[in-house]
Amino acid sequence: MTITLNTPHTMINAQDKAQLAQKGISEEKFNEQMACFEKGFPFLKLEGAAAIGKGILKPSDAETAEYLAAWNDYKNGAHKIVKFVPASGAASRMFKDLFAFADAEYDAPQSDFEKTFFNNINEAAFYADLNAACLRLHGKDIPALLADGAYKAVVNTLLGKDGLNYGALPKGLLKFHRYTEGARTPLEEHLVEGTLYAKGKDGKVNVHFTVSPEHRALFEALAAEKAPLYAAAHDAAFDISFSEQKPSTDTPAANADNTPFRQKDGSLLFRPGGHGALIENLNDIDADVVFIKNIDNVVPDRLKGDTVTYKQLLAGVLVKLQAEAFAMLRKLDEGATEAEMQEMLHWLQEKCFCYAPDGETLTGDKLHKYLKTKLNRPMRACGMVRNVGEPGGGPFLAYNSDGTVSPQILESSQIDMADAEKKAMFEQGTHFNPVDLVCALKDYKGHRFHLPQYVDPLTGFISHKSKDGRELKALELPGLWNGAMSDWTTVFVEVPLSTFNPVKTVNDLYREQHK
Repeated sequence: MTITLNTPHTMINAQDKAQLAQKGISEEKFNEQMACFEKGFPFLKLEGAAAIGKGILKPSDAETAEYLAAWNDYKNGAHKIVKFVPASGAASRMFKDLFAFADAEYDAPQSDFEKTFFNNINEAAFYADLNAACLRLHGKDIPALLADGAYKAVVNTLLGKDGLNYGALPKGLLKFHRYTEGARTPLEEHLVEGTLYAKGKDGKVNVHFTVSPEHRALFEALAAEKAPLYAAAHDAAFDISFSEQKPSTDTPAANADNTPFRQKDGSLLFRPGGHGALIENLNDIDADVVFIKNIDNVVPDRLKGDTVTYKQLLAGVLVKLQAEAFAMLRKLDEGATEAEMQEMLHWLQEKCFCYAPDGETLTGDKLHKYLKTKLNRPMRACGMVRNVGEPGGGPFLAYNSDGTVSPQILESSQIDMADAEKKAMFEQGTHFNPVDLVCALKDYKGHRFHLPQYVDPLTGFISHKSKDGRELKALELPGLWNGAMSDWTTVFVEVPLSTFNPVKTVNDLYREQHK
């Protein structure tokens, strides 16, 4: 996307140029991003919500068995498999209600949320640590503090830096689940998961976490401490790596009039560009197949069965489709007949729900070029769960800039809700996106795709934030599983709700799925 905007809004000074150079952001890129605040982003044109038989696969028992066997064969071959876990987000939003309680004028719990938290606190995986911290800081254990009405002392010990500091730590380092041998963090649960579906023939499990710079040392220390225990228990060898969002993916903030937002010292304000920035981290991963799942979507061992089965199902769907695409690409190189190419076109429509532009007749060289473009690109299989009212994006069939229609994961911000027809499509969607992806990152010749070239830059969005009490407009990059993967071959597969167990608030840890 190239946007030219010659206005005073993009005037930058020597200090700005030095700041851009330090981040690795060109002036041209900065100007393009500032122009986005004025131009905005177009809504996507929808063909319709995806559903079973219309963009979403629901394999039969026999097909499921075939896909699981395909994955088992694949992972026992000479392929590198990586589990990629976005883990940089702070857990502060998990404790929003507790922060509010700590600042409230009343001292005893009043809201249902507050009462639920304290009524179940002894079930929390972090209870033993919190109890010890309370004894250290207050000379009393949790029951004694609660008996005294010192509810806020308990909360402040949980959240504050003198206590457990949970209010400032990332989710990946918090204790989520209790076991007889001790409590586990999400980082540990992801390591265990990796041994169950991503272990290669050599017994190696490659796990990559994207983390924030300030927490990297804590992640590395926990991984170094815990990995040997889980490696021994699951007859595996871990290769654990970490990366951070690149400064070059930060985006500028703007004032209400779309001029650059400047901090008190006059410098430009840049903000992390959202999870879409992680396409750069993913692009650095050398792997044949990559599993992607959010850090907080984990369950204890007793409930991992469905997670493991359906992760392997998604991977089986992916590698079977990839093998078929590779065979067709080799046939195109050798010289395919018109009839064979028409069969390939039919395959794209039937298996991948990828449709050529309306009214366009594809034959001969034009069809050959189209097939090479659509078959030779990154591929992903995405789990989709039945819609039960959870917020978030969903699966759609959408029009692309080249006039084709293909499966896309869209957020509500990408859809024109002022258009009654489009709003109805969004609201009537049968499934939503739990962020459960398996990706193939190499082409049929074994070369790595350069993932940034498959991003649709027109799928970012503008959000409204504040800094130092001042309102600002923030530029969010195309989301990792939204516009950042827009030009991938995408297939949606129905998976059960039991595979989706995110922890959005601390009280979610009291749900049956996390006990």
